[in-house]
Amino acid sequence: MRSPLPKRTLGKSGIEISVVGTGLWAAGGGWGPVDDQRALQAIDAALDAGINFFDTADVYGDGHSEELLGKAMRGRRDQFVVASKIGWVGYDGQNGRSQYGTVDKLIAGVEKSLQRLKTDHLDLIHNHIFFREPNTDIFLEGFQKLQRDGKVRAYGLSSSQFEFIKDFNANGSCAVLQIDYSILNRTAESEIFPYCQKNNIAVIVRGALAMGILTGKFNSKTRFAEGDFRNNWQDKDDERRVFLEDLDKVKRLQTLVHGRTLSQLALRFVIDHPTVTTVIPGARSAKQVEDNVQAGLLPPLTKEERRQIDAITPPGGGRKIWPA
Repeated sequence: MRSPLPKRTLGKSGIEISVVGTGLWAAGGGWGPVDDQRALQAIDAALDAGINFFDTADVYGDGHSEELLGKAMRGRRDQFVVASKIGWVGYDGQNGRSQYGTVDKLIAGVEKSLQRLKTDHLDLIHNHIFFREPNTDIFLEGFQKLQRDGKVRAYGLSSSQFEFIKDFNANGSCAVLQIDYSILNRTAESEIFPYCQKNNIAVIVRGALAMGILTGKFNSKTRFAEGDFRNNWQDKDDERRVFLEDLDKVKRLQTLVHGRTLSQLALRFVIDHPTVTTVIPGARSAKQVEDNVQAGLLPPLTKEERRQIDAITPPGGGRKIWPA
């Protein structure tokens, strides 16, 4: 019998979550077709392996990801810590503002998520828009009302913009930050992570596998499905140059694998950071879930391994893989 997956406290919320969670963007069909039954089996496998944290959003598969999670939770809601996000549905790109111009509209949007999830509360709600827009204060007011009413236990945002993060936490009630962080993108280490530590803001890491680059499965000729933004890595000269540089870093990282997969090395690197509460790699199959969980059970990286990683991407260095 293996050791249980460790848990950590989610900042000032006090909620206990597993150090490895599951991101459900792909389960909604956002990265190509997904069989619903396989996605539900992956959620079951995650729960069986000790994962209790599941992250979704209203925009993932136009709500389908939330619906799938709702099916999975039926009769056992108490075993799940659920985070969702709101903001991009109906976003007015021409005028640069969300559709949530009043607190009532925002609460109605969250209520739709609750209906799809078939639950009476969310453990976490995030502002999915990663920059200040005209309705940002509506999000803050609405989230606080939802918290008072018991519809959400805690709130936060998904962003990598330091000034916006500070702005969103102006009253000190922001409990959670979801952010892109990986061996290839260590930019959060400079200012954002120290700020989160000082303000007891939990850090949920997305993008730990750098949109798949840190799985080691890509090469200079890799093509992606039609419509996948990652084809820009091949089609646009400036993005292709950076992609090839990343592939070179992956080759250097392969020498550190030592009985792990490259993905597990990348996830372990993230888990080891003292500011990080959990990492949420996607999983579309039970096998992927097991690989992810194993990263949370491995021993921390050694000082020598971290020194070699620092030589590949220095602390605070690298680049944002995803602009948000």
